Amino acid sequence: MKKARVLSVISALALLASSAMVSCGKEKESSSGGTTTKEGKTVIKLMSFTKEVINMTKMYFDTHPEFAEKYELKVTEIPTTEGQYQPALDQALSGGGEDAPDFYCAEAAFVLKYTQGDAAGFACPYEELGIDVENKIKEAEIAPYSVEIGRNPEGKVVGLGYQATGGAFIYRRSVAKDAFGTDDVAEVEKQIGAGSGDWDQFFKCADDLKKKNIAIISGDGDLWHAVENSSDTGWVVNGALNIDPKREAFLDLSKQLKDNGYHNDTQDWQDGWFADMKGEGEKPVLGFFGPAWLINYSLKDNCGGKKPGEGTYGDWAVCQPPVGFFWGGTWLIANKDSKNKDAVGKIIEWVTLDTSEDGLQYKWANGTFDPENPTKDVVASNVVMAKSDGKVEILGGQDMFEVYQKANTFAKGDNLTQYDEGINSAWRDQVRQYTGGAKTRDAAIKDFKQAVGDTFDIKVD
Repeated sequence: MKKARVLSVISALALLASSAMVSCGKEKESSSGGTTTKEGKTVIKLMSFTKEVINMTKMYFDTHPEFAEKYELKVTEIPTTEGQYQPALDQALSGGGEDAPDFYCAEAAFVLKYTQGDAAGFACPYEELGIDVENKIKEAEIAPYSVEIGRNPEGKVVGLGYQATGGAFIYRRSVAKDAFGTDDVAEVEKQIGAGSGDWDQFFKCADDLKKKNIAIISGDGDLWHAVENSSDTGWVVNGALNIDPKREAFLDLSKQLKDNGYHNDTQDWQDGWFADMKGEGEKPVLGFFGPAWLINYSLKDNCGGKKPGEGTYGDWAVCQPPVGFFWGGTWLIANKDSKNKDAVGKIIEWVTLDTSEDGLQYKWANGTFDPENPTKDVVASNVVMAKSDGKVEILGGQDMFEVYQKANTFAKGDNLTQYDEGINSAWRDQVRQYTGGAKTRDAAIKDFKQAVGDTFDIKVD
């Protein structure tokens, strides 16, 4: 995520499309129609945009030697930048044969295309992979929104993720003390209207902070993901463009932020946004909205330090947001035409449903997956979260799992569509033009509709 998941986006910036074998060997066709090496191993093909799933799969091979004796991994890695990944995946799936992956990855921005949309027909139900999926989901207490997203139109689970990406408010302790006299989680939650389901108290707080020369957030993008993924409906309903009232209201919320100087008017993923994480922006920023990956893979790398006392490292904490939302995530999907369903099922189950200390999710949650980078992250299984230690130095020793476990219960996955990546980009562009004074509110909506109608096979009124 993307980890959108956005980690995948960040890492993809440095990647070139690549294909690699875990161990080399000339391939040939087996009698079953699959591919084998000269050593007689069956080739398992993975297509991914993120090194995370690639490295997880390699770890499964490394920790299951009896599996590695029979199978060999072939990876095709293509970045999501410049729209490269989806066309390549679509071609591989539709073409079939040797180029078709046995399993593949999809992120939140386009996952519904592969679980419920145009490419859902390629996805294999987990139950056909030998996974007792419904019982395993209950036993592991997988975040409900993640399961909703991974069900196909017939209600069968065809995709699950290893993370949970419910959103929280990530705030600077020192800025909270200057603003409220304390950095206590309960007080910050009260000040920003946590759990209120609306933005009234949040904007009241923004006005109070302005008087102290403090920005409540860095830019309107920090608010957008919370607005987008807390809306009641998605961008497309019954084949037609749908502008949910909560998403339309973002025009007004964004303008309110800009006109009143409540933020530093940065754009997410740009230099000004990262400067605010270091505390080097125009005004001190109270916080950012985001999942745990935003802490681990964005804030941690852009806070200006590596230990408490350096930059803003250790000067952060998390609390509940005004509205529940999620942002990002990566889902694993198997190809219905794979000749290796049982083997693929073993890998996918280990990544997404195994709650033991030997499973991927426990390693991911407790920072033991990569000893050289012992990062703790929020995972999909509540059972794993409950037995894991979420105390992290960047948050001043706070146990972030306590906050994110609750945040995950408020996230929902019924407002996504397969067109979200493109439509969101068009919407954000029009909002910026409106708030910047380049066009009226009505013109922004009209031009947004025109852009969607010109780009997608969607009815537009």
